[in-house]
Amino acid sequence: MGQINSFRDLIVYQKAYKISMNIFLLSREFPKEEKYSLVDQIRRSSRSICANLAEAWAKRRYEKVFINKLTDCLGEEFETETWLNYSLDCKYISIDTFNDLMLQYEEVRKMLISMINNYHKFCK
Repeated sequence: MGQINSFRDLIVYQKAYKISMNIFLLSREFPKEEKYSLVDQIRRSSRSICANLAEAWAKRRYEKVFINKLTDCLGEEFETETWLNYSLDCKYISIDTFNDLMLQYEEVRKMLISMINNYHKFCK
């Protein structure tokens, strides 16, 4: 693990941020009637992964809190997958886009689980 001075240096943060921006761009093409439902939900949950990572980093002095915030990240990741399922089934995204996003989230999920299991490497 290289020098990590900020949550922004975490590869998992960078990957999750990139995916959330892709979801933002994709969701701009969703029907207007989804603006306050699916669009709002999928943007919120995808962004919350990054926000919770930032909070976890700030609280890494306290191991249990750090693990709790990472668990929140994992929950938001699973929630985003659920909204992606709806997006696919409602035909707002293609199967190729869906599969690509799910593969990216699988990588993020594995990284989050690894951080949870190896919290001592991150906590002060």
